[in-house]
Amino acid sequence: MKLSKKYTFRSRKALLVILDGVGYSPRGAEFGNAIAGANLPFLNRVWTQFPTLHIQAHGKAVGMPSDEDMGNSEVGHNVLGSGRIFDQGAKLVSNSIATGSIFQGQAWKEVIENVKKNQSTLHLLGLFSDGNVHSHIDHTKALISQAIAEKVSKIRLHILLDGRDVPEKSALDYLNPFEGWLDSFRKNGTDIKIASGGGRMTITMDRYEADWSMVERGWAIHTKGEGRNFSSAKEAIETFRTEDPKVIDQYLPSFVIAENGNPVGKILDGDSVVFTNFRGDRAIEISLAFTQKEFSKFDRGPLPNIVYAGIMQYDGDLKLPERFLVAPPAIDRTLGEYMANSGVSQYALSETQKYGHVTYFWNGNKSGYFDPKTEEYKEIHSDVIPFDQSPEMKALLITEALEKALTENKQDFYRVNYANGDMVGHTGNYPATVEAMEFLDGCVERLWKTCGKQNIVLMITADHGNADEMYQLDKKGNVEKDASGHPVPKTSHTLNSVPFSVLDPENKLKLNSKIKDPGLANVAATILDIMGYETPEGYHSSLIES
Repeated sequence: MKLSKKYTFRSRKALLVILDGVGYSPRGAEFGNAIAGANLPFLNRVWTQFPTLHIQAHGKAVGMPSDEDMGNSEVGHNVLGSGRIFDQGAKLVSNSIATGSIFQGQAWKEVIENVKKNQSTLHLLGLFSDGNVHSHIDHTKALISQAIAEKVSKIRLHILLDGRDVPEKSALDYLNPFEGWLDSFRKNGTDIKIASGGGRMTITMDRYEADWSMVERGWAIHTKGEGRNFSSAKEAIETFRTEDPKVIDQYLPSFVIAENGNPVGKILDGDSVVFTNFRGDRAIEISLAFTQKEFSKFDRGPLPNIVYAGIMQYDGDLKLPERFLVAPPAIDRTLGEYMANSGVSQYALSETQKYGHVTYFWNGNKSGYFDPKTEEYKEIHSDVIPFDQSPEMKALLITEALEKALTENKQDFYRVNYANGDMVGHTGNYPATVEAMEFLDGCVERLWKTCGKQNIVLMITADHGNADEMYQLDKKGNVEKDASGHPVPKTSHTLNSVPFSVLDPENKLKLNSKIKDPGLANVAATILDIMGYETPEGYHSSLIES
């Protein structure tokens, strides 16, 4: 790594703080902006008195198909860590379906040939919405249509209800028209049914091994057909809502569809299973359960002899799964690798919920270290509770650990993710999110004081918006109300930009407000610029004013 020609002085050290889910909105607290509604003396001073730009963190700026698509933590950290924009899962899968290439690959052929040879069942398991963060219902429909066109006669669907990347009680808005769509195939003789389901934060979609019991519950209903029985998914959802009117889709209990007391869709020897999520973090554990012969996380019982595929490969280093329908983005020459190869030492820190984002996703979907001698990764274990019950999450322990590392001053570049704005924001609990933001304010101020003592440049940004818009807004920007006149909570990410601020103890650095359409892809070059190093070819430009 060469010193930049701009600088003749020594290289500097830097800390990047990623406030996950803390976007920017000009709207006030009355629109559900928990950031505007919170008492943030330090962060508000940062955003008004220190060099700050608003940068894009959604849509095409992070590799999504269109600017109507929300950003998310996975693609956000991919872009932050690579300094460039790569077509991401949603776009790759959609393009592959549009061209038909997804159905020409060996993986799809093996999935279909297996069920035709064995006269068995094709199972499609995945998140059931059009949120386009982990999955899209249109992808599932495309797989169904193609399978039926190829004379697959028996299909079972295992639906994970969303209410997180889409409105919190929207499950029936997806289910009812979908069942009507399936009826057209049933009339022509295809045996296609929903077999099981449940809320995405209740079953199956755990990540970073935070709560394997979620996967175990999903395994029981999807594979064994063990769970509370209903005659239809609609009956299950309506029953759960009657029993607990406050429950939102992501936390709905699991259910099994049964006829005459028998589950309609157990996963048996000879079947094929496709996991339809394209995003990796919440697909890895269930994929391990389906594919690993040596497995000790829970008692699976006999492992069905199946053909298993992901719509994408969820971990390239682990080759998980080995069979996948669409190749993931090939993210190369990341900032982490560049620093490691150049002997620039790095420190990455977060709690479990976002640990993989400052490591795996930051490093271009690669597990492990580039150079263990120069990299230190630290994980603080998250609690296994709804995060609005403890809005501070592990922010205090993260702050204390980072203060210690900064004071020891052993590394050159530090990065940290605070999960609160995203994880508490996803609960739809506005007061809890306000509380989370107020707690973060004190944490970040402590970091700035420590950076000042060590002459470390502090950058503060986010990977996408969430806490900035916690009420559903209509097309005119008005708050939607429920039957009782209360605002309808919004649990998904936003389309808002995110702040990027630079706090320089030497007060030398300024941001270039003339850069056209700045985004997360500009951050990597900015880090290198601040530290005094040249930027690799192809990286988006630095935000620092020359």
